Amino acid sequence: MMRSLIAMLVLATSCFVVAGHAKKSFAPVEARIPFPPSAFVGSDGLNHLAYEMHITNFYDDTGPLRPMSLKVFADDATSPLLTMYEERLSQVIRPASSNQATLPIPPGRRAVIFIWITLPIGAAIPHTLRHHIDFINDKQDAMVLDGADVRVSDEPPMTIGPPLRGGRWLAHEGPGAAQSHHWGSLVAANGRLTIPQRYAFDFVGLDSTGHAIRPEVKNIQESAYADWIGYGTDVLAVADGVVRSARDDAEEHRPLEPQPEPASLTTDVLFGNYVVLEIAPGTFASYAHLRRGSLRVKPGERVRRGQALAQLGQSGNSAAPHLHFQLSNAATFEGSEGVPFLFDDFGFLGPESEAQLFGKGEPWKPAAIEHRRGQMPLNDVVVQFPSQ
Repeated sequence: MMRSLIAMLVLATSCFVVAGHAKKSFAPVEARIPFPPSAFVGSDGLNHLAYEMHITNFYDDTGPLRPMSLKVFADDATSPLLTMYEERLSQVIRPASSNQATLPIPPGRRAVIFIWITLPIGAAIPHTLRHHIDFINDKQDAMVLDGADVRVSDEPPMTIGPPLRGGRWLAHEGPGAAQSHHWGSLVAANGRLTIPQRYAFDFVGLDSTGHAIRPEVKNIQESAYADWIGYGTDVLAVADGVVRSARDDAEEHRPLEPQPEPASLTTDVLFGNYVVLEIAPGTFASYAHLRRGSLRVKPGERVRRGQALAQLGQSGNSAAPHLHFQLSNAATFEGSEGVPFLFDDFGFLGPESEAQLFGKGEPWKPAAIEHRRGQMPLNDVVVQFPSQ
């Protein structure tokens, strides 16, 4: 009797009617955005929003549901800010597909859509975002999700100083790359599913030709630490703060050496040698993969902006020498959410691909350096921080 009653209720509410015409059924899914987006200015000079929508196909008898399109609307607007059809949607949804079709969401399973919105020039930052997703089931019936509203955070991103001094750096695996191991890595721990590395960077040192390894090295598989341009560079406090945690005794492994899967998704395992600073109440700057024995600070110590904390190294879950840097809302890796930030001053030299980093394909040609203030570098662009 109870099952029959539930079935009748679902049937009665599964369709809605406008002006006498039956519309698509409401998709029987739960959709939520666990961490509201905050607008930030990228190195393209535009405002961006980055966030994730979690969609759960709830009922056993629904069958698999395939997302076919997504539209995002600002406030009460009727024209979408963003439209993605299946080919593009398949590139930003997890689990990922090996082709240009989105994978169906099986009953009882969840998919995550990574949403990146670039606001038009002059457009106001929206207060809320509304989502419209079209689905089909295995019988090719059309269903729709319309709503899943989220308020855009009105908390402005923190503006910080440089984490490195001078030099040229590839801002690798940075904001905008939904397939990256930063934004694309969800961490489940103690009842929470978060993305600590949502706005993280891997800063890779470059020479004047845009290469990460010194030109005299003929076989990069046999490279040593000193062959990598950035190795041993001082890393700097990006703001006044307090050291909340640190480690200095993790071994460094050879560059490009295969590594086992991490035993756990925790700070000590992933970061190797690291420093975590609290630079504002509830805002933490993390520096990872530091050189063993190079730390100059200890937990509880107060530091000043620009103070040298340690040196760039090759410890932790790292394929090659670089500085992993991020801001988050908790001191620990697990259970934290990555938050956006702006660098108050850097030079911009244009994009560079990972292949060009190692001398593959067309040689990298730096653009004329542009002075930038109050922006966040986007994925795979070359930046130069002030030398003082």
